[in-house]
This record gives sequence, structure tokens and C-alpha cells, in this order.
Amino acid sequence: QVQLVESGGGLVQAGGSLKLSCAASGTIVRINGMGWYHQAPGKQRDMVARITGIGITNYADSVKGRFTISRDYANNTVYLQMNSLKPEDSGVYYCNADVTTYYTGNYWGQGTQVTVSS
Repeated sequence: QVQLVESGGGLVQAGGSLKLSCAASGTIVRINGMGWYHQAPGKQRDMVARITGIGITNYADSVKGRFTISRDYANNTVYLQMNSLKPEDSGVYYCNADVTTYYTGNYWGQGTQVTVSS
């Protein structure tokens, strides 16, 4: 099985920064795309940023210029550097990955809470 474990969430004032981490573990042959998704209370889960197996990145318009996604391929870890945080960035951030084990599946982490105070 594959596990994705997020860390780095917390409480920060508007304008501040946080860095989220997500480490994948298990019987992993290859990790293809990895990404971060945001879910505010009562809202759907939306893509924030994704990075492919060869480092191509994609961002939601709302975070372009403020957030940066990166990967440590050797350690199966993805990061999300969040700068200039806004109250509307508050919510649970979930890590997502397309992982090849004996087959290719899509996996989610348990989520990490981010709260941005105004």
C-alpha cells in the first residue's frame, strides 16, 4: 500500500508564509504526478498546484505568483511553499499522487489544516 503523510499546516497571519510537505511511502515503483488540493469548509476540493514526473507545474489562478510547488524525487516528497497568504487560503490542504506499485493508482493524504487570520 501507499501512504501520503502531510505536515506543515498551522495558524498564520495574513501576509505570512507556510511550507507544506507530503511524503509518500510504501511499495513504490514510480510516482508520476503529485499535487496539492484545497478544501474550504462547505466547499468542494479544488486543485491548487500539481507537478508532473518531469517537473512541469500547473497552478490555480488564485495562487499564481504566491505559491510554489516542488518535489524531492529521491525522497518521494512534494512541497508547497505558500507566501502572501490570504484568509481565503484557509482550509484543509490535501496531498495527491499518482503512484505505480504493482499497478497505478491515485492516492490522497489525510490533509493538513491551514488557518490564515486577518
